[in-house]
This record gives sequence, C-alpha cells and structure tokens, in this order.
Amino acid sequence: MSNAARRRLNVFFDVDNTIITWDVKLRPGVREVFAALREDGHTVYLWSGMGPRWEVVRRFSLHEHIEDCFWKPLTDHHNRLRELGIPVWPDFVIDDHREVVEAFAGVQVPEPLLPLERDREMWRVLEAVRAFAAGG
Repeated sequence: MSNAARRRLNVFFDVDNTIITWDVKLRPGVREVFAALREDGHTVYLWSGMGPRWEVVRRFSLHEHIEDCFWKPLTDHHNRLRELGIPVWPDFVIDDHREVVEAFAGVQVPEPLLPLERDREMWRVLEAVRAFAAGG
C-alpha cells in the first residue's frame, strides 16, 4: 500500500523499558524504525511518566526523528492530555504498560530481551503501526 493510502498518525513511544533498557541502552531497531515511521508520513513523539525525556533524544542523537517530548499521563489518560500540555492526540502508542495501550490504540512491548542484539520488538512495532495506519 502506498504512503498516500495510509493514515498519517501521531505515534507516541514510552521511554523506559520501551525504547531504552534499564541500564540506558537504546533498544535495537529504534533509530531505523523511527526513520521508517517518518518516511511513512507519521509524526513520532516520546513521552514518559518521568517527564519530557530530551536527555534521551540528545544521548542517542534522535533529534531528526522526534517531534516533541511530553509527560505521559499515568492515570485518567484521556482527560490529562490537556493538563500535561499535549497538543495532539496520540493515535498509536507503544508502551511496556498495558493500561496505557488500552487507553489509546497501540501495542504493548515487553522489556528488551537479553542479549540485546536478539531483541526484535521494534520491527514488530513498525509492522503494527503500518497495519493500523492501513486500517487493519
């Protein structure tokens, strides 16, 4: 399916245990998946229960891929978006916590596998976003 036939989504990624490991290593495929999502016309955001994580964007040189960073609502997810200054609706979320994924549309990911080079979750995420954008 062409990019024109897909919906353009606001894709929100959690940070800890989603795109980085407990010891602050970037999960395999993150950079490539962010680039692919942008090429598909989607806008990529980071959010975290610990606040905007610009230090992660800087540490891993993700600036070209990330539109903005926000506080993630941990409860009353929909109603807290405005309070937390989130100006766009999260169309698709990727998180290690099921309740966030259930509050919006998205996919839950487990903590990164060790050894880290075997972890393939971000590629599964890319396929899930593409299927959702295509209406699947």
